[in-house]
Amino acid sequence: MEVKLNCWEYMKCGRESGGVQAVELGVCPATTDERHDGEHSGRNAGRICWRVAGTFCDGKIQGHFVEKIMNCVKCPFYLYVKNQEKSF
Repeated sequence: MEVKLNCWEYMKCGRESGGVQAVELGVCPATTDERHDGEHSGRNAGRICWRVAGTFCDGKIQGHFVEKIMNCVKCPFYLYVKNQEKSF
């Protein structure tokens, strides 16, 4: 069975609740966004983080989908999910 990691597991950012960077940088909204729970077999928005505003990528807080998608499509995690899902 293929392992399907959430973004915080794949990227090892430590911004999940209780993570090593959560106090300093804050909890990432992808880890708590229940609207996307289960999409691409992820927990909360963990496998669709590009759809969530306010995620922390490339050392800065990202904006809304239309503002950040060009960065996301080059992200190793986005490519990882795209390769696994083959549906977007």
